[in-house]
Amino acid sequence: MAVADVSQVALADLISLKGRTAVVTGGAQGLGKAMARRLAEAGASVLIGDLKVGPAEAAAAELADRYHGKVIAARLDVTDTASIIAAADLAGKNLGGLDIWVNNAGLYPNIPLLEMTDEAWDRVMAVNLRGMFAGCREAARRMIAAGRGGVLINVASTAGFAGIAPGISAYAASKHGVRGLVRQLAIELAPHDIRVLGVAPTYCETEGNAAALAELPDRVRSEIAATLNSRLGRVGVPDDIARAVLFAASDMAMFMTGSTLLADAGEIA
Repeated sequence: MAVADVSQVALADLISLKGRTAVVTGGAQGLGKAMARRLAEAGASVLIGDLKVGPAEAAAAELADRYHGKVIAARLDVTDTASIIAAADLAGKNLGGLDIWVNNAGLYPNIPLLEMTDEAWDRVMAVNLRGMFAGCREAARRMIAAGRGGVLINVASTAGFAGIAPGISAYAASKHGVRGLVRQLAIELAPHDIRVLGVAPTYCETEGNAAALAELPDRVRSEIAATLNSRLGRVGVPDDIARAVLFAASDMAMFMTGSTLLADAGEIA
Protein backbone atom coordinates (compact mmCIF):
# COMPACT_ATOMS: atom_id res chain seq x y z
CA MET A 1 0.00 0.00 0.00
CA ALA A 2 1.06 3.61 -0.50
CA VAL A 3 -0.10 6.71 1.33
CA ALA A 4 -2.24 9.04 -0.71
CA ASP A 5 -0.83 11.99 -2.63
CA VAL A 6 -2.80 14.88 -1.13
CA SER A 7 -1.24 17.64 -3.21
CA GLN A 8 -4.59 18.73 -4.62
CA VAL A 9 -6.55 18.52 -1.36
CA ALA A 10 -7.72 21.83 0.09
CA LEU A 11 -6.00 22.97 3.27
CA ALA A 12 -9.22 22.87 5.29
CA ASP A 13 -9.75 19.26 4.27
CA LEU A 14 -6.17 18.29 5.12
CA ILE A 15 -6.54 19.41 8.74
CA SER A 16 -10.07 18.02 9.09
CA LEU A 17 -10.61 14.78 11.01
CA LYS A 18 -14.28 14.50 10.15
CA GLY A 19 -15.38 10.87 9.99
CA ARG A 20 -12.41 9.60 12.02
CA THR A 21 -12.23 8.19 15.53
CA ALA A 22 -9.47 8.89 18.05
CA VAL A 23 -8.50 7.51 21.45
CA VAL A 24 -6.47 9.65 23.86
CA THR A 25 -5.00 7.93 26.91
CA GLY A 26 -4.57 10.02 30.03
CA GLY A 27 -7.07 12.43 28.50
CA ALA A 28 -8.96 13.68 31.54
CA GLN A 29 -6.80 16.72 32.18
CA GLY A 30 -3.62 18.55 31.21
CA LEU A 31 -1.97 17.70 27.91
CA GLY A 32 -4.36 14.82 27.20
CA LYS A 33 -7.48 16.93 27.56
CA ALA A 34 -5.99 19.62 25.32
CA MET A 35 -5.22 16.96 22.70
CA ALA A 36 -8.74 15.55 22.90
CA ARG A 37 -10.13 19.08 22.53
CA ARG A 38 -8.19 19.82 19.34
CA LEU A 39 -9.03 16.44 17.82
CA ALA A 40 -12.73 16.95 18.58
CA GLU A 41 -12.60 20.48 17.21
CA ALA A 42 -11.15 19.08 13.97
CA GLY A 43 -14.19 16.80 13.68
CA ALA A 44 -13.01 13.50 15.16
CA SER A 45 -15.12 11.34 17.42
CA VAL A 46 -13.02 10.90 20.56
CA LEU A 47 -12.72 8.41 23.40
CA ILE A 48 -11.03 9.88 26.46
CA GLY A 49 -9.39 7.11 28.46
CA ASP A 50 -8.13 7.73 31.99
CA LEU A 51 -7.83 6.13 35.40
CA LYS A 52 -9.83 9.08 36.73
CA VAL A 53 -13.26 8.22 35.41
CA GLY A 54 -15.11 11.23 36.85
CA PRO A 55 -12.81 13.86 35.32
CA ALA A 56 -12.74 11.89 32.06
CA GLU A 57 -16.53 11.89 31.88
CA ALA A 58 -16.64 15.60 32.69
CA ALA A 59 -14.10 16.35 29.95
CA ALA A 60 -16.05 14.23 27.45
CA ALA A 61 -19.31 15.99 28.26
CA GLU A 62 -17.66 19.40 27.96
CA LEU A 63 -16.12 18.66 24.56
CA ALA A 64 -19.24 16.99 23.18
CA ASP A 65 -21.27 20.06 24.13
CA ARG A 66 -18.72 22.50 22.73
CA TYR A 67 -18.13 20.80 19.38
CA HIS A 68 -21.44 18.93 18.94
CA GLY A 69 -19.66 15.67 18.20
CA LYS A 70 -19.30 12.24 19.75
CA VAL A 71 -16.98 12.28 22.76
CA ILE A 72 -17.12 9.47 25.32
CA ALA A 73 -15.08 8.46 28.34
CA ALA A 74 -13.80 5.13 29.63
CA ARG A 75 -11.72 3.96 32.54
CA LEU A 76 -8.35 3.05 31.08
CA ASP A 77 -5.33 1.62 32.89
CA VAL A 78 -2.45 1.43 30.43
CA THR A 79 -0.63 -1.10 32.61
CA ASP A 80 -3.52 -3.54 32.10
CA THR A 81 -3.78 -4.99 28.59
CA ALA A 82 -7.39 -6.04 29.19
CA SER A 83 -8.25 -2.42 29.95
CA ILE A 84 -6.58 -1.26 26.72
CA ILE A 85 -8.45 -3.90 24.72
CA ALA A 86 -11.75 -2.84 26.28
CA ALA A 87 -11.16 0.82 25.39
CA ALA A 88 -10.18 -0.03 21.82
CA ASP A 89 -13.27 -2.23 21.42
CA LEU A 90 -15.49 0.46 22.93
CA ALA A 91 -14.22 3.00 20.41
CA GLY A 92 -14.93 0.58 17.61
CA LYS A 93 -18.41 -0.26 18.87
CA ASN A 94 -19.64 3.16 19.98
CA LEU A 95 -17.72 5.48 17.66
CA GLY A 96 -17.56 3.41 14.49
CA GLY A 97 -13.91 2.43 14.22
CA LEU A 98 -10.40 3.41 15.20
CA ASP A 99 -8.25 5.73 13.12
CA ILE A 100 -6.04 7.60 15.60
CA TRP A 101 -4.53 6.38 18.86
CA VAL A 102 -2.68 8.87 21.08
CA ASN A 103 -0.56 7.32 23.83
CA ASN A 104 -0.37 10.21 26.27
CA ALA A 105 -0.67 8.62 29.73
CA GLY A 106 2.56 8.78 31.68
CA LEU A 107 4.33 9.07 35.03
CA TYR A 108 6.93 11.69 35.98
CA PRO A 109 8.35 10.70 39.37
CA ASN A 110 11.41 12.50 40.70
CA ILE A 111 13.49 9.87 42.52
CA PRO A 112 17.29 10.10 42.82
CA LEU A 113 19.15 7.09 41.48
CA LEU A 114 20.33 5.86 44.87
CA GLU A 115 16.79 5.97 46.22
CA MET A 116 15.16 4.32 43.21
CA THR A 117 13.70 0.90 44.00
CA ASP A 118 13.18 -1.85 41.47
CA GLU A 119 9.43 -1.50 42.01
CA ALA A 120 9.46 2.26 41.32
CA TRP A 121 11.54 1.75 38.17
CA ASP A 122 9.25 -1.02 36.92
CA ARG A 123 6.17 1.13 37.54
CA VAL A 124 7.51 3.93 35.35
CA MET A 125 8.37 1.49 32.58
CA ALA A 126 4.98 -0.20 32.84
CA VAL A 127 3.13 3.07 32.27
CA ASN A 128 5.49 5.06 30.06
CA LEU A 129 6.81 2.36 27.76
CA ARG A 130 5.00 -0.98 28.02
CA GLY A 131 1.66 0.84 28.10
CA MET A 132 2.55 2.61 24.86
CA PHE A 133 3.65 -0.64 23.25
CA ALA A 134 0.38 -2.34 24.23
CA GLY A 135 -1.71 0.61 23.07
CA CYS A 136 0.05 0.63 19.70
CA ARG A 137 -0.33 -3.12 19.33
CA GLU A 138 -4.05 -3.20 20.07
CA ALA A 139 -4.79 -0.13 17.95
CA ALA A 140 -2.72 -1.51 15.05
CA ARG A 141 -4.52 -4.85 15.19
CA ARG A 142 -7.85 -3.10 14.71
CA MET A 143 -6.57 -0.71 12.06
CA ILE A 144 -5.12 -3.60 10.04
CA ALA A 145 -8.34 -5.59 10.36
CA ALA A 146 -10.36 -2.60 9.13
CA GLY A 147 -7.98 -2.12 6.21
CA ARG A 148 -8.09 1.66 6.15
CA GLY A 149 -4.80 2.59 7.79
CA GLY A 150 -4.42 4.97 10.70
CA VAL A 151 -2.08 7.00 12.86
CA LEU A 152 -0.35 6.11 16.13
CA ILE A 153 1.03 9.02 18.15
CA ASN A 154 3.28 8.43 21.15
CA VAL A 155 3.95 11.30 23.53
CA ALA A 156 7.65 11.33 24.35
CA SER A 157 9.53 14.19 26.05
CA THR A 158 12.58 16.37 25.67
CA ALA A 159 13.97 13.94 28.27
CA GLY A 160 13.99 11.42 25.43
CA PHE A 161 16.64 13.52 23.68
CA ALA A 162 18.86 14.74 26.52
CA GLY A 163 19.29 14.74 30.26
CA ILE A 164 17.25 17.67 31.53
CA ALA A 165 16.93 17.50 35.32
CA PRO A 166 18.10 15.49 38.35
CA GLY A 167 16.06 12.57 39.65
CA ILE A 168 14.39 11.41 36.45
CA SER A 169 16.55 8.48 35.33
CA ALA A 170 13.57 6.14 34.92
CA TYR A 171 11.51 8.77 33.13
CA ALA A 172 14.33 9.69 30.75
CA ALA A 173 15.07 6.04 29.99
CA SER A 174 11.40 5.35 29.26
CA LYS A 175 11.14 8.33 26.91
CA HIS A 176 14.27 7.33 25.02
CA GLY A 177 12.53 3.99 24.64
CA VAL A 178 9.43 5.70 23.26
CA ARG A 179 11.51 7.25 20.47
CA GLY A 180 12.92 3.83 19.59
CA LEU A 181 9.44 2.32 19.59
CA VAL A 182 8.23 5.01 17.19
CA ARG A 183 11.06 4.29 14.76
CA GLN A 184 10.60 0.53 14.81
CA LEU A 185 6.82 0.51 14.55
CA ALA A 186 6.97 2.93 11.63
CA ILE A 187 8.93 0.27 9.73
CA GLU A 188 6.64 -2.60 10.72
CA LEU A 189 3.35 -0.83 10.10
CA ALA A 190 4.11 1.15 6.94
CA PRO A 191 2.92 -1.73 4.69
CA HIS A 192 -0.49 -1.39 6.38
CA ASP A 193 -0.74 2.36 5.71
CA ILE A 194 -0.32 3.10 9.43
CA ARG A 195 1.83 6.10 10.25
CA VAL A 196 3.65 6.25 13.60
CA LEU A 197 4.87 9.54 15.04
CA GLY A 198 6.13 10.84 18.37
CA VAL A 199 5.58 14.26 19.88
CA ALA A 200 8.11 15.40 22.49
CA PRO A 201 6.94 18.23 24.76
CA THR A 202 9.07 20.41 26.94
CA TYR A 203 7.73 21.29 30.40
CA CYS A 204 4.21 22.71 30.25
CA GLU A 205 1.98 24.25 32.88
CA THR A 206 -0.45 21.48 33.85
CA GLU A 207 -2.19 20.37 37.03
CA GLY A 208 0.00 17.29 37.25
CA ASN A 209 3.28 19.13 36.72
CA ALA A 210 2.37 21.78 39.27
CA ALA A 211 1.58 19.12 41.87
CA ALA A 212 4.79 17.22 41.11
CA LEU A 213 6.94 20.33 41.49
CA ALA A 214 5.26 21.27 44.75
CA GLU A 215 6.30 17.96 46.31
CA LEU A 216 10.00 18.36 45.53
CA PRO A 217 12.67 19.73 47.88
CA ASP A 218 13.42 23.42 47.37
CA ARG A 219 16.88 22.70 45.93
CA VAL A 220 15.57 20.30 43.31
CA ARG A 221 12.67 22.58 42.44
CA SER A 222 15.12 25.45 41.90
CA GLU A 223 17.32 23.30 39.64
CA ILE A 224 14.32 22.32 37.53
CA ALA A 225 13.01 25.89 37.40
CA ALA A 226 16.34 26.98 35.94
CA THR A 227 15.72 24.72 32.93
CA LEU A 228 12.33 26.24 32.11
CA ASN A 229 13.57 29.44 30.47
CA SER A 230 12.09 29.14 26.98
CA ARG A 231 13.83 30.63 23.96
CA LEU A 232 10.37 31.78 22.90
CA GLY A 233 9.76 33.82 26.03
CA ARG A 234 7.25 31.78 28.02
CA VAL A 235 6.56 28.39 29.56
CA GLY A 236 4.55 25.99 27.45
CA VAL A 237 0.81 25.45 27.84
CA PRO A 238 -1.10 22.26 26.94
CA ASP A 239 -2.44 23.61 23.66
CA ASP A 240 1.12 24.12 22.40
CA ILE A 241 1.48 20.35 22.44
CA ALA A 242 -2.08 19.60 21.33
CA ARG A 243 -1.57 21.52 18.09
CA ALA A 244 1.47 19.37 17.28
CA VAL A 245 -0.58 16.23 17.95
CA LEU A 246 -3.37 17.50 15.69
CA PHE A 247 -0.85 18.10 12.91
CA ALA A 248 0.58 14.60 13.31
CA ALA A 249 -2.89 13.03 13.30
CA SER A 250 -4.08 14.92 10.24
CA ASP A 251 -3.34 14.53 6.55
CA MET A 252 -1.07 17.56 6.86
CA ALA A 253 1.52 15.01 8.04
CA MET A 254 0.61 12.39 5.42
CA PHE A 255 4.23 11.89 4.29
CA MET A 256 5.67 11.61 7.80
CA THR A 257 6.32 8.49 9.85
CA GLY A 258 9.02 7.37 12.27
CA SER A 259 9.84 10.89 13.47
CA THR A 260 9.49 12.36 16.94
CA LEU A 261 8.49 16.00 16.65
CA LEU A 262 9.99 18.36 19.20
CA ALA A 263 7.53 20.80 20.74
CA ASP A 264 10.22 22.26 22.96
CA ALA A 265 10.49 26.03 22.37
CA GLY A 266 14.12 25.46 21.38
CA GLU A 267 15.15 23.60 24.53
CA ILE A 268 17.09 20.92 22.63
CA ALA A 269 18.47 23.28 19.96
